Amino acid sequence: RKVAHSLGMINLDHVNAKGIPLPARKVFIVDPKKIIKLTLCYPAATGRNFDEILRVLDSLQLTSYKKLATPANWKVGDDCVLLPNVQGKEAEAYKPQLVELPSGKKYLRTVSCPEQWPKKAVE
Repeated sequence: RKVAHSLGMINLDHVNAKGIPLPARKVFIVDPKKIIKLTLCYPAATGRNFDEILRVLDSLQLTSYKKLATPANWKVGDDCVLLPNVQGKEAEAYKPQLVELPSGKKYLRTVSCPEQWPKKAVE
């Protein structure tokens, strides 16, 4: 309970038979440099979505290893978005498709999802 309190995981809306608040279900994804990349918080009465957790891990790895971002509702195999800081010959190597925007700005570039990317084991 002490850890749950310190991490802000107590859910005051859900209590046990004695009236004690239950801890929320939290997910923390921390990178090898000990930087929190994601936090998810589910009410005590709601189970976690492991498909979403795996999807997020794949997305974070794509960003880290391939300089690609993923749009909403992305799944492995769907097109990705080339990060804006990838320019010049490096960007050309991805063979991006420019998405026409109402603003006329030319920064949203989609690419096919790589079939493989390094997936390092958790240390």
